[in-house]
Amino acid sequence: MNRLLLQSGAFLRTAKRLVKRNPQVAGSLRDALEQLAQDAFHPTLKTHKLSGELQGTWACSAGYDLRIVFSFVPWENQEAILLHSIGTHEEVY
Repeated sequence: MNRLLLQSGAFLRTAKRLVKRNPQVAGSLRDALEQLAQDAFHPTLKTHKLSGELQGTWACSAGYDLRIVFSFVPWENQEAILLHSIGTHEEVY
């Protein structure tokens, strides 16, 4: 099931800053986002539910220490993925 990816302003700003500082992560980030749109629960993403302050959201891996926090949202009569934040494990949790 191919889902639409919706980027929050915070996600977009952080992703741009991250790629500008570390251009080598651009490829793994692009691959992770493509995989997320195609199959959010693919084993390579290591998708998991979050709890505590982030309850109701999910996270997936976009590289060694790069995580994407997102949620499933309705969008024009279908399910989409809203990208909330991106960063290292310590930055997003």
